[in-house]
Amino acid sequence: MVKRFSRWAIAVLLLILSILLSLVVGRVWLEPSALLAGMLDPKPNLPWLILYELRMPRTVLALMVGATLGLSGAVLQGLLRNPLAEPGLLGVSAGAALGAVIAIYFGLSAAFALATPLLGICGALAAAALTLTFGRGGTLTMILAGAAVSGLMGAGLSLALNFAPSPYAAYELTVWLLGSLTDRSWPQVGLALPFMLAGWLCLVLTIRDIDALSLGEAQAESLGIHIARTRLLALAGTALSVGAATAVTGAIGFVGLVAPHLVRPFVGHQPSRVLLPAALFGAILLLLADVATRLIPTAQELKLGVLTSLAGTPFFFWLVLRLKRMSP
Repeated sequence: MVKRFSRWAIAVLLLILSILLSLVVGRVWLEPSALLAGMLDPKPNLPWLILYELRMPRTVLALMVGATLGLSGAVLQGLLRNPLAEPGLLGVSAGAALGAVIAIYFGLSAAFALATPLLGICGALAAAALTLTFGRGGTLTMILAGAAVSGLMGAGLSLALNFAPSPYAAYELTVWLLGSLTDRSWPQVGLALPFMLAGWLCLVLTIRDIDALSLGEAQAESLGIHIARTRLLALAGTALSVGAATAVTGAIGFVGLVAPHLVRPFVGHQPSRVLLPAALFGAILLLLADVATRLIPTAQELKLGVLTSLAGTPFFFWLVLRLKRMSP
């Protein structure tokens, strides 16, 4: 019990430090004393505006998106009994990206600021519905259906880039697809939060079921688990939460894959015990990655999705080699 408490204390301390770093680190370095003075000053001032209008929405969104990716990754790995499962496996991320790209492509985002995230969420729900419709035969069928839906949505993204009306439109689409938290504001946080909360609720409702599914589908059914309902909850939760995250930030990969594996050695291999720590470490990982994008000295700020892919790919290869050694 003492060891478990100390682990949680360290995790919470890491989270607090990550939040503080995210608030003070940037192109303009803000001393903690200047931030405190700006908060106490009744008149508008530059430190307070930078903190409240730029850093705080970015930090809150990083917490929300990181927790979403970590939680959904843990649920999907338990549901599919596949250590390589992550939110993009079921086509949800690609569907959200396609919906957002459609908003940008047809100029809806210019006419209505929230068109991009709204259509992104619609795209995620449509992709999840397709995966669920064609993947009802079992775990393997769902994985194959998710791969097919991902391919279909990826083809749509390629079409949008291919027929972009101008090089500037193609550039805007490409930059958005790279994934970033830069210039995100409170309205985008407010739009994504209700969908994420609904998605988190659906994912948390699968806790008991994914524990039983670790024994196998036949054994889970014999214990009274309604597998179709569990799949629906997991897919709906992933679509709502990850779809909202992708619609607001663009594509950010590997966090949903890495976070559950980082915490599993410390909490055991029972799927339900991985969920909350995976969400916590997903938030920490994304916060630290976002801070790193600001600190790496480049002419233009490194995109968050690019950095997570660069950092996550070696971990993915290590995981594949580990699974290869463990297989008979």
